[in-house]
Amino acid sequence: MNITLDVPTDHTAERRKTLAVVSLATLFGLSVWFSTNAVGPALETEKGFSTGDLAWLTIAVQLGFVAGTLIIAVTNLADLINARFVFGVSAAIAGLLNLGVIPLDDFNSVLSIRFATGIFLAGVYPPGMKIISGWFQSGRGIALGIMIGALTIGSGSPHLLRSAFVDNWEATIIGSSILSGVSAVLVVLLVRDGPYNVSGARFDPRYMLRAFTERGPRLTLFGYLGHMWELYAMWAWIGVFLGTVYGTKTITGTSFELASAVAFAAFLAGAIASYAAGAMAERWGRAYTTSLAMLISGASALVVGFLPVDWEWAIAVLVLVWGASVIADSAQFSTAMTELGEPAYRGTLLTFQTGLGFALTAISIRLVPIIEDASGWGWAFAILAIGPALGIAAMMRLRALPESINLAGGRR
Repeated sequence: MNITLDVPTDHTAERRKTLAVVSLATLFGLSVWFSTNAVGPALETEKGFSTGDLAWLTIAVQLGFVAGTLIIAVTNLADLINARFVFGVSAAIAGLLNLGVIPLDDFNSVLSIRFATGIFLAGVYPPGMKIISGWFQSGRGIALGIMIGALTIGSGSPHLLRSAFVDNWEATIIGSSILSGVSAVLVVLLVRDGPYNVSGARFDPRYMLRAFTERGPRLTLFGYLGHMWELYAMWAWIGVFLGTVYGTKTITGTSFELASAVAFAAFLAGAIASYAAGAMAERWGRAYTTSLAMLISGASALVVGFLPVDWEWAIAVLVLVWGASVIADSAQFSTAMTELGEPAYRGTLLTFQTGLGFALTAISIRLVPIIEDASGWGWAFAILAIGPALGIAAMMRLRALPESINLAGGRR
C-alpha cells in the first residue's frame, strides 16, 4: 500500500528515510523492555530469583513507563525539549541501566533499575511518535501503525538474542543494551525535525473525567483496557510457557534455542499484523477491526495453554496466531480516541488512556504465574481472555452509537 502525504515532493525521500530510521531506532531502543523475561530461567538459576520475582521485574518496567509518561505529560517535556534529544538521551540511559542486571544480585536493586528503565523508555516511544507526526499529515495512521510494528519487534528482540546465545544469558542483556545505544545514535545523527510543527496537547487533569462521562471516549477506553489486560501478560510469559513446551531443544545442533525462536516469531507476526490491521481499519472500520482481533486473540488465550505439550507444532502455530492478533488492534484504540475526543483534551485523554492501560497490566502480569502455579498454563492464559471479551462488548456498543460515525472516516 502506498502512503500518500500532503508534503512537498522534495520531502518525499527524507520522509521515507525518517520513517525507516525512527522505526529502526524504536525497535532497537525498546529491546531492553523484556530483557529480563528472555533470560528469566537464568536469573532463577544464577541469582536465586523466583517466578514471582520475575513478574515483579516486568511490573516494575510497566509502572516505570507509566511514571515516565506522566512526568513527560505534566511537565510538557516533549515540547520544551526537542523530541530527538529526549529520545536519544532516554535510549542511551535505558541501555546503561539495563546492564545493571548483570552485576547486581540483590533483588531490590535489580527491581529499582528495572523501574528506572521503564521511566526512560517513556522517553523513547512517545517522542518517536511525535517525530514521525512531524513528517506525516495525511497517512499518519499507517505510519504510526508501522511504529507499533517496530515496538512489537523491539519488545520481542531479547528472545531472538537469547535464542542465538543459548549458553550465555549475559550476552542477551549486553546485546539489548548495545541496540538501545545504537538507537540513540541513529535518531540524534540521522533524523531532523519534519515540516509540520506538531505541538503536543497539554496535559490537564480536569479533562480526565471526559474519558468516563462521554460515551465515545469511555467505550474506547474500556476496549483499550480489555486489550491491555491480555497483551503485556502474554508478552511477559509466552517465553516461559514455550520453555516448558520445548525445553532446551535447539533449531540447529546446539544453537538457536527453539522456545526463544518461536517466542520471537510471535512478536514478528504481531508487527506484520499491526500494519495489516491499520489498512483493514481504514477500509472496514475501527470497531470491527479491533473486535475481530480481540476475538481471535481471546480464543487463542482460551485454548493454547490446554493443548498437550507434545503437540509442539500445533502450539507453535497457535502461538503465532495469538502473537499476531494480540497486538494487531493496538494502534486503532489510540486513533479512535483522537477521532472521538475534542482536540482541546485529546492529549490528556491519550496520556490517561496509556497510563491506566499500563497500570492494569501490572495486575494481569502478576496474576498469570499465581494461577499457573495453582492450576497450570491452561487456566493462567484463559483468564486473559476476560479482557478481549469485555473489549469486544465495549467496541460493538461503540459501533452502534451515532458518534461512531467519526471513526475511520465514517466506517465505524
